Amino acid sequence: MKGCCFPVTLDRSRRRRSFKLARSSSSGSSKHGRRENYKGPLVVCFGEMMINLVPTMSRVSIADAAAYKKFPSGATANVAVGISRLGGSSAFIGKVGNDEFGYMLSDILKQNGVDNSGLLFDDDARTALAFYALKSNGEPEFMFYKNPSADILLCPEELDVSLIKKATIFHYGSVSLIKEPCRSAHRAAMNVAKVSGCILSYSPNLALPLWPSKEAARQGIMSIWNYADIIKVSVDEVRFLTEGDDPYDHKVIMKKLHPYNLKLLVVTEEERGCRYYTKDFKGWVAGFEVDTVDTTGAGDSFVAGLLSIVAAHNHIYKDEKRLREALDFANACGAVTVTKRGAIPSLPTKDAVIRMLFSCFNS
Repeated sequence: MKGCCFPVTLDRSRRRRSFKLARSSSSGSSKHGRRENYKGPLVVCFGEMMINLVPTMSRVSIADAAAYKKFPSGATANVAVGISRLGGSSAFIGKVGNDEFGYMLSDILKQNGVDNSGLLFDDDARTALAFYALKSNGEPEFMFYKNPSADILLCPEELDVSLIKKATIFHYGSVSLIKEPCRSAHRAAMNVAKVSGCILSYSPNLALPLWPSKEAARQGIMSIWNYADIIKVSVDEVRFLTEGDDPYDHKVIMKKLHPYNLKLLVVTEEERGCRYYTKDFKGWVAGFEVDTVDTTGAGDSFVAGLLSIVAAHNHIYKDEKRLREALDFANACGAVTVTKRGAIPSLPTKDAVIRMLFSCFNS
């Protein structure tokens, strides 16, 4: 089927800001100009895109790092690039600063085959920056520069509604819910997608340092929970959202995180794989053992792998065999990603995922 990226069958049980669109070298000079040569069912990703500054040496804190390397990042932007690299069609909606980092991010989307016509440029705020490091004890450390950054300033009236209406899947996270006006833009985009018949995909991607408090984060994330058709969370996010309940308890999952209208809930367990829950069945799909270099972007890569298949088989939640195959593929996407540094630079091609799958199968 056109648009399907899974090639093998393996079951291993505020006020309005002025803005500009992309430079002529990226998107043309007309408002919301875009390419229409989509390769299959379109996945539109909504959210933030930023620059990650990562120490050039591993296992040092942000303060102790002597030098940093910049990496393009942003959870939903990662998903958009991931889908395109896997052979699918994707677009990104968000806002960056009218600055060199913003131009760079726009070009990265284009270079990776992502429709960047929904990316706006703000004249009054900079592109978001985030320092990220893994300390000597393996604990992640973040420092965000967003006071405010351009992504927060996306307004509802700036949304490219026509692009959202073209989507088969509309994917989003939770960072855009933290502050206005982006919170209202997020909700407005969701409403357009829902009315247009899109599948709504939600991966909260908890970024606790950005929220005013833990309770604000929990309430904000759950405020749109019941709108989604597909939700992906990590074990740590389950523990956080259920206020300390056992994230491996199926009853807890079904009672607190699986509303009646939800078609598919996936809980990722890093290298162990993932669990899946639908109205009719639940199960677990094993992960892959690899030498981990950097886990940044692994969850987004997993989501990209899953959505690249769901876009072509949008009733997959009714077919457990095919769903398990899709989750196997998604697990492989995440496994390939952790073998390299950075989020977008480490997102795999379809060929790399196939090699991972067959390597595991043959061993």
